[in-house]
Amino acid sequence: MMNCILFDDATWQDLLPLTFTRPVSNVRLGIVTIQEKWAMYLPEAHFSNWTFEPYLQAKFPLHTETQNFYINGKCLPDAEFVNAILNLPHNTALVKDGHLLAFNGHLKNRQQLNDLVRSGNVYANAVQFILYPWDIFQKNGAAIEHDFKHITANRTSQVLSNSVTVIGDKHKVFLEEGAYCEAAILNTNNGSIYIGHQAEIMEGSVIRGPFALCEHSATKLATKIYGPTTIGPHSKVGGEINNSVIFGYTNKAHDGFLGNSVLGEWCNLGADTNNSNLKNNYANVKIYNYRQQQMLNSHLQFCGLIMGDHSKTGINTMLNTGTVVGVACNVFGSDFPPTHVPSFSWGGANTMRPYQFDKFIETATQVYQRRGITLSATEHELLWYLCQATLST
Repeated sequence: MMNCILFDDATWQDLLPLTFTRPVSNVRLGIVTIQEKWAMYLPEAHFSNWTFEPYLQAKFPLHTETQNFYINGKCLPDAEFVNAILNLPHNTALVKDGHLLAFNGHLKNRQQLNDLVRSGNVYANAVQFILYPWDIFQKNGAAIEHDFKHITANRTSQVLSNSVTVIGDKHKVFLEEGAYCEAAILNTNNGSIYIGHQAEIMEGSVIRGPFALCEHSATKLATKIYGPTTIGPHSKVGGEINNSVIFGYTNKAHDGFLGNSVLGEWCNLGADTNNSNLKNNYANVKIYNYRQQQMLNSHLQFCGLIMGDHSKTGINTMLNTGTVVGVACNVFGSDFPPTHVPSFSWGGANTMRPYQFDKFIETATQVYQRRGITLSATEHELLWYLCQATLST
């Protein structure tokens, strides 16, 4: 069996806070994660992760053989790129614009990864990869279409109800087994619409593709969604959403606007939470970068909320353009909180204090139990490490 190792390089920090709790390859983009995209091209391969930070390795263990294909976890696969990797001679690397893309062989340490950037063969074709959080919602439309093509190839959609109005090509709507959709308006003129296993689009919802609603997720009554948007598995959304990606197990179940945003897992936006995605002066949005520890020009006019796992907002929360909320935050109050809320923060505009770990873990345990999941010791240790690392800075 082919052994594939999806590795993180130093640029993983540019994707924080989303990568505090996962390797880059576990980022959801389109319908599935980056790792799942590689698995669609290489279904017989075994995949594991080589994370940049050791504290993640317990949850995402590395598996090595005498011969391995190392693939940069931020890279998105296509047929030409996959073929180039499969045809790599032993002990040969592929590089592009200072980035190590892939290597065929066996490595003992991370320094060897760095050395390969200088000695690898230059890959001539274009490569798609994600470097910053806003790349996720910017590249989501093309990713949805890519995944839609692979997932639905040579398969037949479940029958769409006569109560549903489709504007555009009905063949661009695909319902998995157990999916429910009634009295909704689906517009496929700009892209495909994928409705996953046991997912539900409730009555009155109006959706423009490209759009993906993953398994066991739901749009609440009269939800308005503009693509490209992805709602990951086991999530509930309502209100108005535009060009956003929700990784999974996250709820935005009430009215309020979410635009040009990325939310991790186990988040919850309280009723009437709204984010700004456009500055009043129409200037490019600056956003906090963890690696540089300063605001970075996104060169985007539209950029909303980036939120790490386990974070929540209270009702009527207002979030400014380009707000970054770390892991395990509880944000509330009547005014705009800071545009960077560090992990394990509790409060809002006027007061922000550390979120006590025992209080956080008590809530997280209950949230998991509501989904029939037990918070594991490995997950507990990962979050404890993040908490201590945050408080020590």
